[in-house]
Amino acid sequence: MSATDTRIRLPRIGRMSNELVLASIIVVLVIVMCAVNPAFLSVHTLFSILRSALVPMVFALAVLLVIISGGIDVSFAAIGIFAAYTTVSLAQGERLDFGLIGILAFAIVIGGALGFVNGIVIARFRLPTLIVTLATQGIFKGVLLAYIGSRYMAELPNGISWLSTANLISIESTRAYLPMLIVPVVLLVIGAAFLLRRTMFGRGIYAMGGDLEGARRAGFPVVRLQILLYVLVGAVAAIGGLIHVVLGRSANPQDLVGTELDVIAAVVLGGASIFGGRGTVTGTVLGVLLVQIINNSLILMGVPTAWQRAAVGFLLVIGVGIQAVMARRASRRTFVLDTVKE
Repeated sequence: MSATDTRIRLPRIGRMSNELVLASIIVVLVIVMCAVNPAFLSVHTLFSILRSALVPMVFALAVLLVIISGGIDVSFAAIGIFAAYTTVSLAQGERLDFGLIGILAFAIVIGGALGFVNGIVIARFRLPTLIVTLATQGIFKGVLLAYIGSRYMAELPNGISWLSTANLISIESTRAYLPMLIVPVVLLVIGAAFLLRRTMFGRGIYAMGGDLEGARRAGFPVVRLQILLYVLVGAVAAIGGLIHVVLGRSANPQDLVGTELDVIAAVVLGGASIFGGRGTVTGTVLGVLLVQIINNSLILMGVPTAWQRAAVGFLLVIGVGIQAVMARRASRRTFVLDTVKE
C-alpha cells in the first residue's frame, strides 16, 4: 500500500489580505481626517508625511530583514546615530570633508562594523538576538557619549549640508517641499524587495526564519548568512542615521534611541511575523505610512505626545493580534488530500 500526501497551502492569499487591509485602513483614515479637518487633504500634508516617513522607512527595512530571519533587533537606532554622529564629527574639519560620497561610505563602514559585532556574537555563540542587541545598544551609546562626543553640532560638513535644503519637488504657493533624500530611500526599498525576492541571500533569510536547523540541513551557510545579515542591517541603519542628521540639519548623539517601538510596530503591522519566516517590503512600506499618518493626525488634533506613544503601542498589540488570527485562518485553509492506492 502506498499513500500520496498532498498539502495545499494558501499563505500568499494571507499576505495579500494583510496588505489590502492596511491599504484600506489608510484610505479610511485619510477620509476621516479629511472630514474632521479639510486642510488635511493637501499636497503640503502629503509631503510632510512622506518627509517624516523617510528615516523610519530606512530603519524599518533593516528591522524587516532581521524579523524575517527569526530575530529581533533593537540596536539599529543606536547604530544609526553612532555612525552618523561619528562621521559628522570627523568631517567637520575641512581636510576630512570627503564630500557626499565619502561621508556616506564612511558612515556605512562604521554601521557595518557595528553590525558585524552583533552578527558575530549572535551567530558564533547562538545567543538570543533581543538580548544581544539590547546589550550592544547600551554599549554603542555609551561608547559614543564617552569617547566620540556628547556635543550638539548645529552645523553640518559642507559635503552634506547642501543636501538638507535640496528638494526634489518644490511648490512655493502651498509651501510644500519634497526633499531630495526621498530618492535614496526609494532605491533602498526597491533594493530590499529585490534582495528578498530574487537572490539566494534573501531565500536564506526566509529559510532561517522558518526553521534555523532546517535551513542548515538544506545547505544554507547559516553562520555566514547571519553575520552578513547583521552587517547589512548595520549599514542600512547608518544610512538612516545620516538621513536623520541631514534632514534635521544638526547632529545630536541623544537622538533616535528610543524610537525603536515605532519602527518595530510598523514592520509588524506590515505583516512581518515576529516568529520569523514571513514579511514583505510592500507591507512594511504600508505599515510605516500608517504609523506616520496616525502620528500626523494626532498632532493635527492636538493630542499630547504621551498619547501618541500609547497609540503606537496599541497598534503593535493590534498587529500581533491580527497575525495570530490570520495564522489561525491560514491553518484552516490547509487541506490535506490523502490518496490511498491498494
